Amino acid sequence: MESVLYRKYRSKSFSQVISQDHTVNLLINSIIQDKISHAYLFCGPRGTGKTTLARLMAKAVNCENFKVNKDICNECIYCRTINSGNAIDIIEMDAASNRGIEEIRNLKDGINFMPGFLKKKIYIIDEAHMLTKEAFNALLKTLEEPPEHILFILATTEPQKLPITILSRVQRYDLHLVNEEAIEKKILYIASQENLVIEKKAIEMIYRQSGGSYRDAESLLGKI
Repeated sequence: MESVLYRKYRSKSFSQVISQDHTVNLLINSIIQDKISHAYLFCGPRGTGKTTLARLMAKAVNCENFKVNKDICNECIYCRTINSGNAIDIIEMDAASNRGIEEIRNLKDGINFMPGFLKKKIYIIDEAHMLTKEAFNALLKTLEEPPEHILFILATTEPQKLPITILSRVQRYDLHLVNEEAIEKKILYIASQENLVIEKKAIEMIYRQSGGSYRDAESLLGKI
């Protein structure tokens, strides 16, 4: 149940992201102004929405109506394809379990092909700090001159473990743990959608246990 709530209420648009306003506004403006970087790095403590934001960015750069709505529409054919989980042009890689040079070589082979359906092909590399030195070297060459149709998004809890050469080629955004008010807002919203009654003291306990992590707070709510 705990993982179900987290997945069920994962943000589907930028407007649903709470307490990361600075980062969200910069990303929105970059898309509207056609100043999209070829590589992004989202870093911060666990449960602050790094992977969620990476997936939102992948959807935003492909959304047909983004510049009009200034947010993801979730209605165009590209958004619907991504939401259904059938977007073959969004490739997610967990570096914690795929950390070697072979995986990066496969990635390098794939970037030469144009997107099969979406406007841009997106590579999301989670736990990027877990890549081996050889894998980082291979990735570096790819980051130096990627094709126009490619977008890299790296996510990590430990940016200090990434080589400086990689950090110099990405646009970095630092996410932060959220305060009790933000956690309360999200929990009350989930509770209302799930027809749950929850006392303020219970929310306070969840916040203390979560340490300001959305994911941990939602997991705790699911367990309760």
